Amino acid sequence: MNLLAASGTPVRTIIADDHPLVLLAIENLICNYPNLKVVGRAADVAELFIEVDRSPCDLVLMDLYMPGGHHDNRFDVVRQFKARYPNVALVILTMETEAATLRKVISLGVDGLLSKRDRIDLIHVAVVMALARECYVGPAVRAMLTDVALTQRLDFVRARLSRRELEVFTQYASGLGVTEIATRLGRSVKTISAQKCMAMRKLSLNSDAELFRFAVEHGVVPETCGNNR
Repeated sequence: MNLLAASGTPVRTIIADDHPLVLLAIENLICNYPNLKVVGRAADVAELFIEVDRSPCDLVLMDLYMPGGHHDNRFDVVRQFKARYPNVALVILTMETEAATLRKVISLGVDGLLSKRDRIDLIHVAVVMALARECYVGPAVRAMLTDVALTQRLDFVRARLSRRELEVFTQYASGLGVTEIATRLGRSVKTISAQKCMAMRKLSLNSDAELFRFAVEHGVVPETCGNNR
């Protein structure tokens, strides 16, 4: 059940962060929503677990990197929390920018992941989604994951094509014809055509339509180039 939709039932919330100003900012935000109520605060992992045991809650907003006892591994903390309090929605707040870490956090079954670089009011959006048991991933985190995925796809292309094949492939995908590319690069039309065909063969592309779509999807050319086709 979405607790925010339950009339007269404030969502009992515990906030956990080792930075007092962050705690204060989040608490001030939550105070603006009558359907949310702060029932506890924690500055480290040990204190968080004590607080949740002492003050039953519906939601925890927790920084990914928290000091505290033997719970130093950030992933272990999330795992233990989810195992110990399966009915409590967990939204993670973080300054982390490493895509592998962010993906790992999402894979652990958190109910929300929000960057502290995002607007603070998006915490309420994350809360609503989390209580509906739909994992909310904030825009800054989504952007970081998308950028890394695009870089990896582009690296895939670069690893398979020679420098000259990539050069021809990029210019052709940008909308230039074989003859124009030949003139620009000072090579024969036959050579440019052969390099284009070789690039397509290495990438298992069977038509120009596939080439243009592949080039956009793998970051070889911007999407606007693909839209012109």
